[in-house]
Amino acid sequence: MFQTSFIKKNKKKFLLGLEKRNFDKVFLVDKILLLDEKRKKIQTSLNKILEKENIFSNRIGEILNYDSENKSEIDILKKRSFSLKKDKNILNDKLKKITKDLENNLDQIPNIPDDKVKKKSNDIIFLQDKICFPILEKPLPHWELSKKFKLFDLSLGTKICGSGFSVYMGKCAKLQRSLIQYFLDQNIKASYEEYVLPYLINENSGYATGQIPDKENQMYFLEKENFYLIPTGEIPLMNCYRNKTFTYTNLPVKATTYTSCFRREAGSYGTKVRGLNRLHQFDKVEIIQITTSENSSHSLEEMISHVKNIIQSLNLPFRIICVSGEDLGFSSAITYDFEVYSIAQKKWLEVSSVSNCTNFQSNRLKIRYKNIHGEIKLCHTLNGSALALPRIIAVLLENNQTKTHINIPKVLISYTGFDKIK
Repeated sequence: MFQTSFIKKNKKKFLLGLEKRNFDKVFLVDKILLLDEKRKKIQTSLNKILEKENIFSNRIGEILNYDSENKSEIDILKKRSFSLKKDKNILNDKLKKITKDLENNLDQIPNIPDDKVKKKSNDIIFLQDKICFPILEKPLPHWELSKKFKLFDLSLGTKICGSGFSVYMGKCAKLQRSLIQYFLDQNIKASYEEYVLPYLINENSGYATGQIPDKENQMYFLEKENFYLIPTGEIPLMNCYRNKTFTYTNLPVKATTYTSCFRREAGSYGTKVRGLNRLHQFDKVEIIQITTSENSSHSLEEMISHVKNIIQSLNLPFRIICVSGEDLGFSSAITYDFEVYSIAQKKWLEVSSVSNCTNFQSNRLKIRYKNIHGEIKLCHTLNGSALALPRIIAVLLENNQTKTHINIPKVLISYTGFDKIK
């Protein structure tokens, strides 16, 4: 969320940023600035009343203590104070209403894209596709491999819960667990501190990171308890630092977590979306950084390099895309998507997004730092997947298949305890 002072000071740049996003509620900007002016006027009037109340209160104290001859003045002052109190209550009610209206409008404004972000085109900034795999004339997609090697069962997931859920079995279950441990180990080696977190959040936590109200309809809601199931580990992880103020020497903060994630928008099934490509429940390892405004670009590059190294270690063809303004997430100023290539499905599948949210999230989270001059500033927050599991598993199975077995990447063998699935 933005501060109105920033919008007013940078209105032209702000409007250009919203245009880059193809945001269809630009009229909200003028409405916000108008509401803010009204709020300031009401606050000014309220302050004047408070000043008068203070003067009357002090005068009554003086009369009671030192001016007993003018006690009749007390009744006059009390009547004036009573009248002021009525005016104050009216102004307080107006101030609450206009402040709430202002916040409701601010909540609808997304983050402003970075200058590197283009309006429509997704720019490929890195491509690694020259990787050798077993050559098969007709490689099987992972849902066919599952039948052949008994890897996972979507029908069991449907039986237990409904479509969009999967049951992993045997060596595929061990492969998933191994990938989770491998990703966590790589993150910890890169100085990310591991957290084990709740999978449920309250409304305040979802609001603080920008999922509520933007993604509220895509999240599972437990009405009786007023809890949401998390769509990403970023939410509880970032909320661990809510309302904290750091000194600049203690930044960046780097943290990682493994969670299951729950999303309602699993999409259509059948020929377009099959197998593990899109699920209502999936596992993901997340990383975040909290840093100063001066160092957030460096942190972003560091996170991109880290995710890149993990994917390269798995020997997978992949590309990195700078996401266009129209496709940016609500809280993000710039996002880089990592996509791995499936030789069986003949398409690119997203396995990670690394985003810099600048100070958009921290304004809601109230995460601040004291800079070298002792000034209190909003931190910059960054998040990324390192990595999401289902599509990584799908591509690992497909790209490493032979006619008789599926090879396990070398870096995972010490985790799985086997070098092939057959």
